[in-house]
Amino acid sequence: MEIIVFGSGCKKCEDLVNNCQEIVNDKKIVATVRKVTDINEMINHGVLFTPALMINDKIVISGKVPTRKTLENRILSEV
Repeated sequence: MEIIVFGSGCKKCEDLVNNCQEIVNDKKIVATVRKVTDINEMINHGVLFTPALMINDKIVISGKVPTRKTLENRILSEV
């Protein structure tokens, strides 16, 4: 599984990356979590609003920071 967080590097984006990594670790999910701040890469992936969360090449959240429970459910639904 590949999880990508797109954002400018603001606190909300950092929190989203950290929450994703914590969930992956807690649930023992085999996944790569990475952060993308490059605007060209965001455009190439169709990201219009940040923060955005992509799981396995699909944007699942855009323009908001989900609750931890919502984030956990989204990640688990893609396993």
